[in-house]
Amino acid sequence: MKLVQPSADLQGVERTRVTRYRAGRLEAADDWLVDEVPVALIFNGISHAVMLASPLDLEEFALGFALTEGLLKDRSELYGVEVVPVGNGIEVRLEVASACEFRMKERRRNLSGRTGCGLCGTESLDQVLRPMPPIAHLLTVEISAIAVALTAMTEQQPLQRISGAAHAAAWCDRDGRVLLVREDVGRHNALDKLIGAMVRAEIRSEEGFVAVTSRASVEMVQKTLMAGASMLVAVSAPTALAVRVATEHRLALAGFARGRDLVCYTDPARFGLTSQPVSIPA
Repeated sequence: MKLVQPSADLQGVERTRVTRYRAGRLEAADDWLVDEVPVALIFNGISHAVMLASPLDLEEFALGFALTEGLLKDRSELYGVEVVPVGNGIEVRLEVASACEFRMKERRRNLSGRTGCGLCGTESLDQVLRPMPPIAHLLTVEISAIAVALTAMTEQQPLQRISGAAHAAAWCDRDGRVLLVREDVGRHNALDKLIGAMVRAEIRSEEGFVAVTSRASVEMVQKTLMAGASMLVAVSAPTALAVRVATEHRLALAGFARGRDLVCYTDPARFGLTSQPVSIPA
C-alpha cells in the first residue's frame, strides 16, 4: 500500500515504523499515528478537567467545552486563553468572569478519564440531564443537501485520512455547504472544538446543522442543543436516551447517514420526508 504523506503544515500526527500482515505477506512500512495528549482545562488558576485530546484547536476546544458544559453563559465571560505545554501534556489556562468561576465551583466536576470521556467524575445524576435552552428556529433540510454535506465533510478530514483514528464534527448550511470542520481523537472533543470555532466566527446556529462521524450519544445531543442548533446528523446510531432528549427538546436527529440514506429518529418532516412511509416488521 502506498504511504499517504501528510501536507507540510499538518500537525497532530507522528510517523512510526510498523509491520503489516496482508494477503499472507509481511511488510515493513511507515505509518502515521494521530497524537493524543492530556489536556488540562484551568479556570482562573483552578484545574477543572483533564481530557485526552488531539493537540489542535485547543482555544476553540476550551471555549466550546466551557459553553456546552454550562460554565460560560456566553463568550463575553471569557477574557483570555493561554495554551501552555507542561511536561507530557498541555494546560489551557482560561481567564474567566467571577460568575463562571462560581458556576464551576458549584458543579465541581473533575473529568480525568479516557479519550473523549464526558461523564467521568460527575457528582450527581442531575448534572447528566441538565436543563437545555429552547430552540429558537426549527430548521428544515432536504436529503440531497445532507448527502452533499457528508461528501464534502469527508474531503475535509486530514487527520482521519492520514491516521484512520480521528472523529470529525462539521457545521453545514441548509444547502449542504460545509463551513467548518474540526477533528479530534474524541468525538465529544471534536464537537466542542466545532462549537468553539462557530462562536469565534460569530456563526448563526439557527441557519445550519451539525454533522458528526460518530454515534449520537446523549452528550452529543446536549452539546448540539447548547450550541443553539436544531438538527444533528450522525454517521452512526444514536442511543435511546439521546433520542428521548432530542424528542423532548425538538432536535431533529438522524443517524446512519450514508450518501442519500439515513434513519430519522425524530421529526422526519424536517428532513423533507413528508410522504407516508411503508411499514415493515421490526
